[in-house]
Amino acid sequence: MTTELNIAFSPCPNDTFVFHAWAHGLVPDAPQLSVTYADIDITNTLAADGAGPEVLKISYAALPWVLDRYRLLPCGGALGRGCGPLLLTAGGPGSVQRASDLAGRRIAVPSERSTAYLLFRLWAAQQVSGGIGEIVVMPFDEIMPAVRDGRIDAGLVIHEARFTYPSYGLGLLTDLGSWWESDTGLPIPLGAIIARRDLDAEAVSGWIRSSLQYAWDHPTDSREYVLSHAQELSPEVAKSHIDLYVNDFSMNLGEDGYAAITALLGRAAAEGLVPAIDPALLG
Repeated sequence: MTTELNIAFSPCPNDTFVFHAWAHGLVPDAPQLSVTYADIDITNTLAADGAGPEVLKISYAALPWVLDRYRLLPCGGALGRGCGPLLLTAGGPGSVQRASDLAGRRIAVPSERSTAYLLFRLWAAQQVSGGIGEIVVMPFDEIMPAVRDGRIDAGLVIHEARFTYPSYGLGLLTDLGSWWESDTGLPIPLGAIIARRDLDAEAVSGWIRSSLQYAWDHPTDSREYVLSHAQELSPEVAKSHIDLYVNDFSMNLGEDGYAAITALLGRAAAEGLVPAIDPALLG
């Protein structure tokens, strides 16, 4: 058994909460973790290039490009209800006021291989005739200032932006998670944990579940670690973030979780947004 395992996940509160115990040697018999903290767009690219560590957090939207080398783990990720991406606008004269106003406009997204982007494209195919103008990829923390300052017409935001966008003077055009849930009846697949296929997936999943259970059993132990990696967030926002994104699906995807992943990737493949996958590879 390896004595050290390389892992990459975001510095967002949900990831640091889930992996705190393992990263700090509190999971019995688990190898030491060497952690790289990186935005989801970076980990998506690392996984697709084959240059990533043994275990990564990526977007479910990036799975079709990596399933030949990585296996989806049934735990540790972000999938749920009421937690989808938001499409924000600044308001004011000439701004985007309704879906039809998006035709020909510049839209900022956090990644073209993100669930947020897939949901946006699937929604826009139904709601926006004439097509979007330009898609601009930005780090997610730069999107709201760009919309506020008028450099972008609308922005697709994820993570803690759900809680902080009013402080930028922005308005909600649509909640894409709510649209997905009403359209499919399924939860929203956001972030996946994947492991190289030469690893013992059952063992890695067990260590992740132990780490998560420790976090739930000792909710204050991870606070300093979580806040040190989310320095712009108040403790209250960080807790809200964890409460929203860390849930029963984080412990076990279950039937609804796998159905949601299959539905998202199937719809996206039908629109030509991702390669088609063999659903058997998700198991």
